[in-house]
Amino acid sequence: MTSVALVTGGTRGIGRAITERLVRDGFKVAANYAGNEEAAASCSKELGISCYKWDVGDYDACAAGIERISGELGPIEILVNNAGVTRDATLHRMTRQQWDDVIRIDLTSAFNLCRLTIEGMRERNYGRVINISSVNGQKGQIGQVNYSAAKAGLIGFTKALAQENAKKGITVNVICPGYIDTEMVQAVPEKVLEGIIATIPVGRLGKAEEIAACVSFLAGPGSAFITGATLTANGGQYIA
Repeated sequence: MTSVALVTGGTRGIGRAITERLVRDGFKVAANYAGNEEAAASCSKELGISCYKWDVGDYDACAAGIERISGELGPIEILVNNAGVTRDATLHRMTRQQWDDVIRIDLTSAFNLCRLTIEGMRERNYGRVINISSVNGQKGQIGQVNYSAAKAGLIGFTKALAQENAKKGITVNVICPGYIDTEMVQAVPEKVLEGIIATIPVGRLGKAEEIAACVSFLAGPGSAFITGATLTANGGQYIA
């Protein structure tokens, strides 16, 4: 039976590339999204998959979404926690709402989705959890104490969850992308972006497809002996 993969934030940017790659790999893919109906419609039409709208920071919404996917496609065996937002500001100017939004969507969502799928994975003695963190969760970044905290939290979350479930045939790993050529990064002012690229030894932004290739490996049978690992994909910008 073909495994079902859920990709949160799976209709745009890195998430869309992950969705496309997993479809190509032969998985039945469900792509979650928060609000961009046009991107979701395009993803569904072009890839021939179902897209599901809900707020990953809302536990009850996650429960309803997973129940629907399980009923329509089957139990989720591959979970890619990719959804995330930024609300940048230095701490002395950051609002409580900016903090809460990022922690809820970028970190609490991983608890929501994992808590709601891990028991089924344990019962079946199989599962793949792949969390998408960030280079800024490893090294920190000015103006992103909320984002850096959430993404660093994902790394610790991954290591603990991997140990809890290793004997049940479940691997849990985290990928830390560097600066990837997506709409979010392209929105950065040109001079700022030039400065960022200057700090990347390979001399360019990463490609979403390169992160998708990492996910493809971790979702496949060849990675069965890898769990609790942090896969750094940042062009040498930060070497952990």
